[in-house]
Amino acid sequence: MSFPTAENLNDKRIAVLLSGGVDSAVVVHELAQQGLTPDCFYIKIGPEENEEWDCSSEEDLEMATAVAHKYGCRLEVVDCHREYWDNVTRYTMEKVKAGLTPNPDVMCNRLIKFGAFHEKRGHDYDLIATGHYAQTEIEYVEERGERRKWLCTSPDPVKDQTDFLAQIYDWQLEKALFPIGHYMKDEVRQIAEREHLVNARRKDSQGICFLGKINYNEYIRRFLGEMPGDVIELETGRCIGQHSGLWFHTIGQRKGMGFGGGPWFVVKKDVEQNILYVSHGYDPETAYKQDFNIRDFHHLTPLLEGESLPQRITFKIRHTPDYLTATIEQGREEGSYSIHADAPIHGVAPGQFCVVYDADHHRCYGSGEITV
Repeated sequence: MSFPTAENLNDKRIAVLLSGGVDSAVVVHELAQQGLTPDCFYIKIGPEENEEWDCSSEEDLEMATAVAHKYGCRLEVVDCHREYWDNVTRYTMEKVKAGLTPNPDVMCNRLIKFGAFHEKRGHDYDLIATGHYAQTEIEYVEERGERRKWLCTSPDPVKDQTDFLAQIYDWQLEKALFPIGHYMKDEVRQIAEREHLVNARRKDSQGICFLGKINYNEYIRRFLGEMPGDVIELETGRCIGQHSGLWFHTIGQRKGMGFGGGPWFVVKKDVEQNILYVSHGYDPETAYKQDFNIRDFHHLTPLLEGESLPQRITFKIRHTPDYLTATIEQGREEGSYSIHADAPIHGVAPGQFCVVYDADHHRCYGSGEITV
C-alpha cells in the first residue's frame, strides 16, 4: 500500500530525517516500497557533557545506521548541536525567565529539522521526509491559477503532531513529506514488526525534542539556576511556602509542588515580585479561562487576498488528543486574535502556542502565542 500524497516522488530528490525511532524507520520502508532510495540523515544534537546529561544519541545513531543499511540508503550525520543550543535553548530560556510557558519542540521543528538542517544539507533536496504524524493536501485555486499546500491532521488523535508543526514556514511546509501520517501508531508498529526493523519495539522518546533523558527542570536549572520566592494562596493572600524559581512552574500545574495541605493549582505568576500564586482545591474556578488573546499569528499556508480565518474553529493549547471548540475574532493589531472558547479551559498560560484548526479539525491554519 502506498501512502497518499499529491507529490510525484519519482523525479524528486528526497532526504529522510532518521532519528533512531520506529516512526522514521517506517518512513524509509514506505519510500522503499515505492521503489525509492532516499538519502538518510541523522541530526546530531545533544549536550557536550554526555555523562552529565545521560544522552541516548549513540544508541539512536546505531539504530538509524541499521535501518539505512537495510534499505541500501546512504546515511550522513549532520551536526546541528550549536544551532540548537544557540537558538532553541535561547528561545526557551528567554521565555521561561519572563514567566511564560514556551514549547521547545515547536521551535525545534522550525529552527532545526526544517531550518538548520535545510541550510546545511536540505537545500540540495526537493523534499524532506520525517516521521511526524501529520498529512498534507494540495488545493488548486482555479480562478487565481494558484496552488496551495495545507498541513492536515493525522487519523490518530493521540499521536497527531500538527501542533508541533504549526510554526514552520510556508516554504518549509512545501518541502515537507510525511509518509506515515495516514497511519495509526499501532499500524506503524505492525509494519516495523513485519519488516523486522531493528527498532520495531523501541519505546517512543519522551520529553524535549532531541534532549533524550534530560529532565526539563534540570535543563532549565543549568541555564537559569534558582531564584527562591514566596508562594501565595490567591484567594487569601496567605504565604504557604517558597518556590525555587518561577521558571520551574507552569500555569495549571497541580503536581510536583511539594506544598502541604494540597491539592494546589498554579494560577498566576508575578515576575516582578517573584511571587507564585496558587489556588487550593481539586478544581478551583481560578484555574480556568474561557476568553484569551493570541499575538503574532503564524499562517502555515498564507491566506489569499480578502480571505480570513473562519469564525468557527477548533484549537489546542497543549499536546492532547482533544480539540476544543471556539469562535475567533480578529484583533486591532496585525496577527492578533481573541479566542472565545465554548467552555472554560484549564491551564491557559501566556507563552503557550494556541494552534488553530478548521471546525472539523482537519486543516491546521497555524498558531499564535497566548498573551491572556
